Amino acid sequence: MDWGKGLIGLGLVLVLAGLALSYAPGLLGWFGKLPGDIHIQDGKRVLFVPITSMIVVSAVLTLLANLWFRR
Repeated sequence: MDWGKGLIGLGLVLVLAGLALSYAPGLLGWFGKLPGDIHIQDGKRVLFVPITSMIVVSAVLTLLANLWFRR
């Protein structure tokens, strides 16, 4: 793939993600609230580890990549 086409594709994906987050903020409301996500708040310190959410994101991206690059 040509570098230029790859950068254009990446730019389009980023623009679409920005539009989705601007006009549909509830679209990712589930992120960080799944069972298995760790959120610890102690005074002024906050620890947030979205383990389960990142597993879901990884699975979806893997599925999309496999569908996209299938020959």
